[in-house]
Amino acid sequence: MKKFFLLAFLVFSSQCIFAQNEIGPEGNKLLWTFLVLLAVTAAFVFTAKPFKKKPQKEKKPLFPNRKVLITLEKDALYYPDNLSLAVKNTGNIDIDLDQPLLVFDNFWLKRKFKLKGMGNRTFYPLYLEKGKTHTLQIDLSRFYGHDKRLKKFPKAKVYLADVKGRKLGSKSVFLRKTLFKF
Repeated sequence: MKKFFLLAFLVFSSQCIFAQNEIGPEGNKLLWTFLVLLAVTAAFVFTAKPFKKKPQKEKKPLFPNRKVLITLEKDALYYPDNLSLAVKNTGNIDIDLDQPLLVFDNFWLKRKFKLKGMGNRTFYPLYLEKGKTHTLQIDLSRFYGHDKRLKKFPKAKVYLADVKGRKLGSKSVFLRKTLFKF
């Protein structure tokens, strides 16, 4: 019985408490609030300075590809005086080329020279942008003047690496006839 009276009390008391009529928002006040917010937004949009476009930074690729195309040409078929080294950056990022290494090869003996530039100008390490080509003329008579035995070396090879020491590639040419084929 106690439970029944308690339940009846709660049911009737809740109707008494919530028996009030709810008053909705007045239409005029809601309309004025909406118009004021719209006016503030419009004033902000029309008086604000237009956003300046920031210069776009070059996007770094997800997988950087350091790739170069190396060509080494000689001016004569045998006993050339000049070599022409052309390096084209075919990768998707810019690279810093370190000094190329010129190696004269005589099967058992190798002589290595670091190339610093040409015409008494030093321009290595060299920043090579993607898609650009760099050409270097190598005068072999300077090396032959340094060591006469180099004229007997049949092969010359150029190694390229970037500044951090990663190998980019190499190319070789024969300077004179040999009995051996590589």
